[in-house]
Amino acid sequence: MDYSFLQHYWWFLICLIGGIFAFLLFVQGGQSMLFSLAKDEKERMILVNALGRKWEYTFTTLVTFGGAFFASFPLFYSTSFGGAYWVWMAILFCFVLQAVSYEYQSKPGNLYGKKTYQSFLFINGLLGTFLVGAALATFFTGSDFTVGKENMTDVLNPVISRWGSEWHGLEALAEPRCWLLGLAVFFLARTLACLFFINRLQDETLVNRSRKFLLYNAAPFLVFFLAFVIWTFLAEGFAVNPDTKEVYMEANKYFFNLIEMPIVGIVFLVGVVLVLFGIGKSLLDSKFGKGIWFTGVGTVLTVCMLLLITGYNNTAYYPSFDLQSSLTIENSSSSEFTLTVMSIVSLLIPFVLAYIFYAWNSLEKKRFDIKDLKDDGHVY
Repeated sequence: MDYSFLQHYWWFLICLIGGIFAFLLFVQGGQSMLFSLAKDEKERMILVNALGRKWEYTFTTLVTFGGAFFASFPLFYSTSFGGAYWVWMAILFCFVLQAVSYEYQSKPGNLYGKKTYQSFLFINGLLGTFLVGAALATFFTGSDFTVGKENMTDVLNPVISRWGSEWHGLEALAEPRCWLLGLAVFFLARTLACLFFINRLQDETLVNRSRKFLLYNAAPFLVFFLAFVIWTFLAEGFAVNPDTKEVYMEANKYFFNLIEMPIVGIVFLVGVVLVLFGIGKSLLDSKFGKGIWFTGVGTVLTVCMLLLITGYNNTAYYPSFDLQSSLTIENSSSSEFTLTVMSIVSLLIPFVLAYIFYAWNSLEKKRFDIKDLKDDGHVY
């Protein structure tokens, strides 16, 4: 395991966590439909408690994603989280709202009322998903920052990375592709939520309504996702000269990455097919309830491969408008010793995933119904 292998290994792990996080956003997608899919307080209570048993997974995965970036690629962490802080603070605020809402909406003496906290869940579902998608789109479009390691000798301002815009990340909203991916993630989360409700709920009224909402959300998701992918594959990408390490613009770079890394390209196509199969089968077969697993696995594979092509095959994964300031997995990673120690610890990941799978199945032995709340010691 040489230094280059460790850098590629950790970029793969981060991309995998990103794919899992994208799947778990079905919780946020369900929250965004609390006042549309649910028609009364009883139905909202069903949705909130069905989602409430899963919200910790999404929150924990987001924290793990940030922690893995901090440990393996600290220059990205300091550049993006320290520069584009308005975007990341908005995302974190949305997820803090989620945690507070689940824990306090049914507490005795709630002065604000349950509906206020449910509105917070709606905000998390709407803004949280959109902003995550917009932030990830900058991996393809670039950001306004400069990196100068010589700045460490500046006694008055020893900062390696400096952001060029006073908007500190929010300027990404002026880029159409950020809107496309943001909206694609938002509708993907809602699509996954519909599939989750079809799979888990006992209430036939909500299940049938979820199938209708599946069509309403899957259609715009496919439109925005295909628009983003086609535009990105046709656009120039941020390539790196393997000899000189110079960053330059290359036509169709991300499309060529899929072609030049056939395994990545094949897995990407498999992921897309699984997503479409889970959606299509659920729409055409009223008795099919396992679409969440096909579309969920497809989401993990597709997102993971999309993130991989931003860093593999001599590509700058966090590009800058100042091309030579762009971050690559080579110039922004931790030391070889740190990556080696972390890689040994990462061998425990399969055991953690196995435990999560076991715990998930233990909580989902039967479909969720409001009657279950009577025997449950914790009601959201």
